[in-house]
Amino acid sequence: MRSIAEILEKCLDSGLSFADQALRSEAEEFRVSADNLRTAMTGRLKDMELSVTEAESGDYRGLIVPSEWRLVKEYGGRGASFSSPYVIAASRIAMAVATYNSAMGRIVAAPTAGSCGILPGMLFACREVFGTGDELLLDGLFAAAAVGEVTASRATLAGATGGCQAECGAAAAMGAAALVTIRGGTPEAVSGAVALTYKSVLGLVCDPVGGLVESPCIKRNAMLVSLGALGADLALAGVKSLIPADEVIDAMGQIGRALPETLRETGLGGVAVTPSGLAAAKKIGM
Repeated sequence: MRSIAEILEKCLDSGLSFADQALRSEAEEFRVSADNLRTAMTGRLKDMELSVTEAESGDYRGLIVPSEWRLVKEYGGRGASFSSPYVIAASRIAMAVATYNSAMGRIVAAPTAGSCGILPGMLFACREVFGTGDELLLDGLFAAAAVGEVTASRATLAGATGGCQAECGAAAAMGAAALVTIRGGTPEAVSGAVALTYKSVLGLVCDPVGGLVESPCIKRNAMLVSLGALGADLALAGVKSLIPADEVIDAMGQIGRALPETLRETGLGGVAVTPSGLAAAKKIGM
């Protein structure tokens, strides 16, 4: 799939939801049955769920960043957060999974290891807060996968090529598509959520301290779930994007190519070269 617009056009003809049309298109393109694809994606969802369970089962930490997701859990439990219970839960899960990744735990790179906490955070917080069932989560995952596939085809999902807009930004946009799908939004609302979310991360750089996927990556995972959730809410409310999703994705790719090498995963710019960033890297011999 190379185009969100193409999926929307097919939805108009078929009357299917965005997720169901993405599934049909994938089955037709690769000549695989829809049932087989659903079985395979169910496995991915279970793997993602396992990564959440494992991440929250211990105090995993990276080389320079401690385990801090429990702080979010404790704070959310006080009932005084400015963010909604859903956002707090999604942020907590995102931090836990991203920290687990830095400790070499098993994760699902959706779309990348550096952004691995965002999609599980947004999906499994739906179950935790709203009681969303697995079938709806699976539909959301198909919608997210379609957005990821279009992004990979039109632009990039690699921080080394496009900065963090292509990693955490893509994950947030994929998560926004999933949330709209879970809430029964129209295909147009799915597309709108993707466009609105992507527009808000254009230019986001990849600047890992010491070249490690820890700082600012872990907390960026936690922060961007809120952006994807708001993108979904705006689209479900009927807010539209002036620029279509495909054009925003194209712009993301162009901006990524224009970013200097120092801001594309090299650890040679941004917060990675601040005094504190350099000191943290030196402390561990990086």
